[in-house]
Amino acid sequence: MLGYAGAILHVNLSAGRWYTEPLREDFAKSYIGGYGFGIALLFKHCPSNVDPLNPDNPLILAVGPLAGTMTPGGGGGHVFMSKSPQTFGVGLARALGHFGAELKRAGYDVVIFKGRSDRPVYVWIDDGSVQILNAEHLWGKSPAETEDAIREELGDYRIRVASIGIAGEKLARIASIISDKTRVAARTGMGAVMGSKNLKAIAVRGTNDVSVLDLEGFKEFVKTLHEKMRGPAFEKYRTMRTANEILKCNMLQALPTRNYNDVYFDAVEDLNKGLKRFAVKVNSCNSCPIGCEHIYAVPHGPYKGAEARIEYASLWALGPNCGVHRLDVVIEAVRLCNYYGIDAVSTGVTVAFAMECYEKSILNKEDLSGVDAKFGSHEALIALIHKIGRREGIGEILSEGVKIAAQKIGKDSEKLALHIKGVEITGYDLRTLKTTALGCAVSFRGDHTTHGCQTLELAGKLSRIKYEAGRAKIVKDMEDQYALMDSLILCKFCSEAYSGYDDFAKLYSLVTGLEITSDEMRLAAERIVNLTRLFNIREGLGRRDDMLPWKVMNVPIPGKGPSHIASISQQELNMMLEDYYLAREWNEEGMPRLEKLKELGLEEFANIVDTKFVKA
Repeated sequence: MLGYAGAILHVNLSAGRWYTEPLREDFAKSYIGGYGFGIALLFKHCPSNVDPLNPDNPLILAVGPLAGTMTPGGGGGHVFMSKSPQTFGVGLARALGHFGAELKRAGYDVVIFKGRSDRPVYVWIDDGSVQILNAEHLWGKSPAETEDAIREELGDYRIRVASIGIAGEKLARIASIISDKTRVAARTGMGAVMGSKNLKAIAVRGTNDVSVLDLEGFKEFVKTLHEKMRGPAFEKYRTMRTANEILKCNMLQALPTRNYNDVYFDAVEDLNKGLKRFAVKVNSCNSCPIGCEHIYAVPHGPYKGAEARIEYASLWALGPNCGVHRLDVVIEAVRLCNYYGIDAVSTGVTVAFAMECYEKSILNKEDLSGVDAKFGSHEALIALIHKIGRREGIGEILSEGVKIAAQKIGKDSEKLALHIKGVEITGYDLRTLKTTALGCAVSFRGDHTTHGCQTLELAGKLSRIKYEAGRAKIVKDMEDQYALMDSLILCKFCSEAYSGYDDFAKLYSLVTGLEITSDEMRLAAERIVNLTRLFNIREGLGRRDDMLPWKVMNVPIPGKGPSHIASISQQELNMMLEDYYLAREWNEEGMPRLEKLKELGLEEFANIVDTKFVKA
């Protein structure tokens, strides 16, 4: 079994000990890698109903079979998984870059962290050597500072580091884990779980080769992928896709603005001009020919010297969603999110929530620690990010994310909190993208990256405003494919280079030597999605959690444009959910039927679902 490193590393932080176990071939073929490995091992090692910040909640780091190979868009990614402190169900944060390749070369497919150290530590993985080292001198440093300090301390600047910032140390529920200084494993609060273990960082150095079975066949397949990725279909990723996406969403009136109070941002052109003016360099992930990582720097003004990687989601969340039109401010805001180690999207959505609470007099200036939090105020945006990152003043509450913050604030502020299952929404107005709305409602983490249906709707391949029966099959199929890509850990931007499951199966077999058909690949993807649902059911989530934010369902879009008065009623959402559950072969409560579990080889988990719902 090639491609895989062949080992799972267990690190007990409470005891200060570690051991390895071999990766079984049947397990590898059933769950592929990355997300698949993570959910299967989370089920095994996470106690039912454990508090996400309890030492018994494991933090799982996993890579896929392609990590460390020259697969374009698939050679360097990794996932962190745990029970989420935001959703209280499955948590997953993914990042690309180079860290995953280094872990594979060090000899591991998975690392499972359990327990809690009695002092801050970092784990140093140097090929077959594993050490748990003192990190008290690193506590309080940013992820970038931590990376530099560890490299200097260990005397090797080729070391790859994944670490948390101050927010993760202080258990902010929107904390992230950052590697390669700009690669952020955001979403679902994995940084808080890492902080709860007193684990400041994971440092990795690997010198082993990653072998593939059919090298010549693999090289020929990769050559074909490179040719496709250098073609015109991928030009948008090389030439500032971020700008193109935000302009398109604005034109279609699908750009959530000022906390869902509008769908059109009249100053979007200011941001667009800034993107062209402030771009300074382009980076690529391990073995990728595209180079989609655009770095922007502020050359002058109050934020001179600020530098950050900007993507569509962070630009939207910290720009139009907060009413901010200056790119220098957004660059500084993203820089601060990375400095403190907080999810930029969750931060932007939370700040916008606070701004609307302020404008509606739910919160006053005193509540906000003296911040005049009006929409469009760049001073307010920056001030609130500092407070969230440090968990100071109002930041103590806001760092919990909008769901818990709204529960603590009360005064009907829950209606202004834009989240799904506790995770802040992303930058596509769900009132105007009905198929995407369904995908987000049923997603275990409530965002578009688990299905990608917005790509079809924004391209005009599906009607945006009207939901039609049968669309759920599209959501289900795309959700399955994205789950497989997160298990192989392939970049979603590269998906157009692959001919679906046939190519995925071919690539997997060329690398690992394990023969697998496209149908078996499809079944593995469905197995991963269903096991995720079962974990959430075990933890108490169900149909009532397949819900959309109050504003999406109760506040029609204002104005007279193409999206005028669009919204989603409870009746419409019920119809959409029933359509989806039928496509999934789940029952009316959104629980997998026994026949489906048997088909997927998951019948051992049938006891999780109440008997009255399991029967067909």
